[in-house]
Amino acid sequence: MKKLLVYLKDYKKESVLGPLFKLLEALFELFVPLVVAAIIDKGIANNDHGYIVRMCIILAVLGVIGLVCSITAQFFAAKAAVGFSTKLRHALFAHIQSFSHSEIDAIGASTLITRMTSDINQVQSGVNLVLRLFLRSPFVVFGAMIMAFTIDVPSALIFAVAIPVLALIVFGIMLLTMPLYKKSQRALDSVLTKTRENITGARVLRAFCMEERESEDFAERNETLVSIQKFVGKISALMNPLTYAVINAAVIVLIWQGAMRVDSGALTQGQVVALYNYMSQILVELIKLANMIISLTKALACANRISDVMDIRCSLKNGSVSTGIEDAPVVEFENAALMYNGASETAVEGVSFTAVRGEMVGIIGGTGSGKTSLVNLIPRFYDVCAGCVKVNGVDVREYDIDALRAKIGVVPQKAVLFKGTVRSNLEWGGEDRDRDFAIEAVKASQSMEFIFKLDRGFDTYVSQNGSNLSGGQRQRLTIARALMKRPEILILDDSASALDFATDAKLRRAIRNLPYDPTVFVVSQRASSVMKADKIIVLDDGVPAGIGTHEELLDNCEVYREIYYSQFPKEEQANG
Repeated sequence: MKKLLVYLKDYKKESVLGPLFKLLEALFELFVPLVVAAIIDKGIANNDHGYIVRMCIILAVLGVIGLVCSITAQFFAAKAAVGFSTKLRHALFAHIQSFSHSEIDAIGASTLITRMTSDINQVQSGVNLVLRLFLRSPFVVFGAMIMAFTIDVPSALIFAVAIPVLALIVFGIMLLTMPLYKKSQRALDSVLTKTRENITGARVLRAFCMEERESEDFAERNETLVSIQKFVGKISALMNPLTYAVINAAVIVLIWQGAMRVDSGALTQGQVVALYNYMSQILVELIKLANMIISLTKALACANRISDVMDIRCSLKNGSVSTGIEDAPVVEFENAALMYNGASETAVEGVSFTAVRGEMVGIIGGTGSGKTSLVNLIPRFYDVCAGCVKVNGVDVREYDIDALRAKIGVVPQKAVLFKGTVRSNLEWGGEDRDRDFAIEAVKASQSMEFIFKLDRGFDTYVSQNGSNLSGGQRQRLTIARALMKRPEILILDDSASALDFATDAKLRRAIRNLPYDPTVFVVSQRASSVMKADKIIVLDDGVPAGIGTHEELLDNCEVYREIYYSQFPKEEQANG
């Protein structure tokens, strides 16, 4: 939690004024029992109506001043808490954006979403409560005890016994519940992960009739969460009855002893009422403190979870090089290998080849052969575990990451579009691009025809993930977005799988004719998509089975021949 308090530094004034006004409110509140005692002992005892009216006016003034102080304190506390959570959320989001794919894979997207939303909201509530009650409640409790000592020392000793017992109950329950709240948040992560999986994979679940099994799995995880929350809730629920029991026992002893001392003339009736009021104030404040501690326990557990994410450092060390070597190959692999975190074996190994400007490189292989893993090494989404990858003659690990990725346009396997318009999605590739750039990119990606058929053209609304567009439309828009950058290196990672063969052929021909001659990597399981490439890399279980042109690989690569003839039977070739 200490590490996160740095985000409160811009709210020092609010963090001081909030508790200060709460202390002022508490101070005026402590005078109320004395005024009530005076009304009873002097006004009512002497039947002095004027005195009673004056004291009632003083009570009203104390109430109004207390209300103003309370509202002011609430304002400053809320401003500090909301501002703190806003800055923390921005910092956490920026920190998550700095993670490599390895860290995101290890932590999990649903866990990060929980940290960004639920956990930060809990911390915000904790900060708000601390600023309002952390000083006020102890001040009222000890202030009431001190005021009790000024009235009658023997009666005040009851306060001195009750308060430590109450503190023991409150802090004991807090120590018991804190680790349980952490466990509860982990169980919540599990439920959110399963929920996210089911929502994103709803079509797959229905296609394989797995709704019942997934419902059972979700119910099991949810039951685990509920059982943990019930258990910790039962412990937390002990707080109120135990504190009420102690306070009421103290009140009984106080009234009994007060009655005896009134009989003996040591106390007045008004002083006994004042002592009772102070005990009631302590009861109210301790209940507030107990509830605050329950919320604070949750907030601390969530703050520690946020701190754990903030403590994670990106495994990719940023370089300083921003430009490459002139006339060097655009991309060069030298015995490159990749192993994912926690994996027992490499995903890709022993890859060596070069690609020059304007060259088209096809990458083909069976499912799980490492095609995507290979191209992910170029923009440095992952680091090699052996060998090296060079862009313009410089090891990608020596580049400034932003400078490296500015050279590269990536179209991922899954077409990802953002909520907005067609235009706003294209502008991700370059906001400062003029209309000619956009038209060039749209034409090359074969998107022009369908965009102009849309109701509002470039201003047509696009829902999250482009769910109001077809699969082929989404893929073509993501290709257009990448082309808006005019990248030196264009990576098409199985990005034409939803396109028909004719559109796919037009797309490849248009990319070949781009005026700025990018080096293009085409990842595909279709032989037709790569057979016209200048160079084809055939992967088999992460290892290059062959590198060459289509004709060369048909002659000397068994893996390529199997793929090709499975898609183009010899009878069809003979007939064609």
